[in-house]
Amino acid sequence: MSAVLPWTPPDEFTDEERALLAPHFTNVDGPVFALVNLPEVTKGALFARYSRSPKSLRRLFLDEFMTEPAAGRGLPPADGETGVERAERLYENVFLEYGDDSVAQLGGVHLACEHSSQILAKVLEWGRLAAYLEQSTRYVPYDDQPGGRWRYALPEEVERSPLGTEFAEACDEAFETYARWLEPMQTYYRELVPKQPDDSDFVYRMSIRAKACDTLRGLLPAATRTNVGIFATGQAYEQLLLRMRAHPLDEVRAYGDAMLEELRKVIPAFLVRVDRPDRGGAWSAYLAETRDRTREVAARILREDPEPRPEVILTDFDPEGEFKVVAAALYAASSLPDDQLFRRIEKLSPAERLEILHAYVGSRTNRRHKPGRAFERTAYRFDVLCDYGAFRDLQRHRLLTIEWQPLSPSHGYHVPKDVEAAGAFGDWQRVMERSANLHTALVEQGLEEAAQYAVSMAYWIRFVMQMNAREAVHLIELRSSPQGHPVYRRVAHEMHRLIEEVHPAIAGTMTFLDRSDVDLERLEAERRTEAKRKALG
Repeated sequence: MSAVLPWTPPDEFTDEERALLAPHFTNVDGPVFALVNLPEVTKGALFARYSRSPKSLRRLFLDEFMTEPAAGRGLPPADGETGVERAERLYENVFLEYGDDSVAQLGGVHLACEHSSQILAKVLEWGRLAAYLEQSTRYVPYDDQPGGRWRYALPEEVERSPLGTEFAEACDEAFETYARWLEPMQTYYRELVPKQPDDSDFVYRMSIRAKACDTLRGLLPAATRTNVGIFATGQAYEQLLLRMRAHPLDEVRAYGDAMLEELRKVIPAFLVRVDRPDRGGAWSAYLAETRDRTREVAARILREDPEPRPEVILTDFDPEGEFKVVAAALYAASSLPDDQLFRRIEKLSPAERLEILHAYVGSRTNRRHKPGRAFERTAYRFDVLCDYGAFRDLQRHRLLTIEWQPLSPSHGYHVPKDVEAAGAFGDWQRVMERSANLHTALVEQGLEEAAQYAVSMAYWIRFVMQMNAREAVHLIELRSSPQGHPVYRRVAHEMHRLIEEVHPAIAGTMTFLDRSDVDLERLEAERRTEAKRKALG
């Protein structure tokens, strides 16, 4: 039975006003409605004004945002013009006079950034408060040459250097090797995992191709182009652009300028500060200064070479973390203060604490059934060393702290076991060696930052991931799923093992951890997708 909304005082609108409202609100009577067919700046400014007005939103729209000429005729104005001038004035006042940044969270834009290098893509995806989609190296084979060129970026600073031609030749060789092995690798997997009678040709073909692409993507350099889609608020874009304008790479700064130009066509009032010398200019200069000074200090003080370490290390955790999670689980169900609850939990038996945790987590029938916020009471910090291709997938987890070191050949590279079995090891090794030599040559030319573009994605990169237990449940269960890439599945398995050593009860709640061995990671997922497609007709 559907719930019934409680009575709310009705807005009273004339027939003329209802006609003006109808194109822009999903209903003109109820207390719950969506805004449609309005510029982002108008929607954001409406909400900003809403917070300081006794009027309803629809009344506020009619009284303060409707353009007068159209309203006088009883007709809705053009969608792109509704309240824009009023909204622009309001944002200027709020931003510049009151400094209320929160209103910039009230309007967002879908933005496409195409032909980005992998290096740029990681810059674009740095922010937490945004949504990203990136072209997949698993589903999109990189064996074509649009416009007569392989799909990699030739950075401006490299092209200007004496190594521009060498860079292009090395990237060409990497892509040619990838393209040459794409079909033989698929043949190898077809022989290794024959098609099952119940699988359609499409499902089997897509699974085989995904596996081959997964295996070979390590050949591709970090200069490989991708497409990134972003949905973010004005505030998130402002912070992103400030960082991009301070970045040492030409590509990042150029994309930042282009993004600012396009975003100003949609939400100009949200971005007035980005290139003002005394505001955004000062912020970007601060970011560049702190980055450069930190690197200078690190180069002077840190002279030791890293010692050999495992792929995943748990570098920090709270020995009392499990007790704290159990206490936090009881907080909303009790009347005791936080510290007193913790003292009570300390005195309980392990069986009693486990009973509380089981009650709090409940019977999870799906990995999307996440434990509550009590699991945010403790955290884990992992140092990870894995290939750049797998790092790209793990980096997308934004509800945690992640920092990475520059990409270089210094940690070695990953060789998928099937590369050697299929006879591709010699070509693989040749591409890796040329990548490393080019990186060294670029560094010697003073292009340390741009040298990352030359590094093949099979090379290992070191990064740190710090997350609370709630995010650990999400990440480990998702990234251990059978359709995942073998490298990041291995990272997820090791994270779980390390948590289990220090907090076995918390590790035990990760019931959707998957350790199964699979030959074609995407096969089950493709089967499910096809079944859904058939069900929908």
